[in-house]
Amino acid sequence: MLNLQRVAAFVAVAEAGSFTAAAAALGMTKAVVSFNVRQLEKELGVSLLLRTTRRLALTEAGEAFYRRAAALLQEAQAMREEAQRHHGGLRGELRITSTSEYGAQVVIPALAAFRRAHPALRIRHVSSSQHADLIAERFDVAIRLGTLADSTYRAALLTRFEVLPVASRQWLKENPIASPEALAQAEWIIHSRLPSPLRWQLTGPQRQTLDFAITRPAVLSADSASALLAFAREGGGVALLPDWLARPSLEAGDLCHLLPDYRFPAQGVYAVYPDTGHVSEKVRAFIDFLRGRLA
Repeated sequence: MLNLQRVAAFVAVAEAGSFTAAAAALGMTKAVVSFNVRQLEKELGVSLLLRTTRRLALTEAGEAFYRRAAALLQEAQAMREEAQRHHGGLRGELRITSTSEYGAQVVIPALAAFRRAHPALRIRHVSSSQHADLIAERFDVAIRLGTLADSTYRAALLTRFEVLPVASRQWLKENPIASPEALAQAEWIIHSRLPSPLRWQLTGPQRQTLDFAITRPAVLSADSASALLAFAREGGGVALLPDWLARPSLEAGDLCHLLPDYRFPAQGVYAVYPDTGHVSEKVRAFIDFLRGRLA
């Protein structure tokens, strides 16, 4: 039977990149961490780490074992927290990642309220536009927007939102847009993570469907929705933005909604979490809490 303390020592070393850093993270001595990893390797009968004077690296067996071990520790922590919940509420740490824009507007206010309801719970939020490896980076939940790609993670739909083509008033005066065809040929500001060419099926004013594609190269691109918003406000061209992000600029008159009779497909907001077989109580409780706030 695996010794979880030894597994935890190995995972800490793999993530920290050294025995010294892992010992500091675990609150142990370097000698104890090293002993636990050596004993784990002895029990398994394989080398998990390549040790040299300059660097520390995982062996092929170590890479495979690390992913399973990280998931195992998450599962063990979830079971412990569920048992403890009956004696004082949610405890431990909840690690969440989301984009900075949706995080600031929605996720962080929700986390603050959730923390007030569970004062024994610690919360860590990480803003990133990149899709993290939830198991390797030890995230409990990722809040992701758009259309989900196939993955080994589990996902819960929280709500949906509209995406709107927008541009500044000055840009629109110089580049009038009167049809979907003109919109497709406009100067576009595109999120750099999206593939090219970009295609959607629009819904028209008579509820008819229309194939819509942007085939021209983007005049501007960026890796965040806030940067797309800033480019559009400065007259850089047309950006396709979430309604929750564009609404203040639309209401202030800094941006115009182009062709409002045509609708792009609605996008989803999802809570994505590792498929470990046992969803921790803190993850389940936060998903239900956030869904309730968004309803």
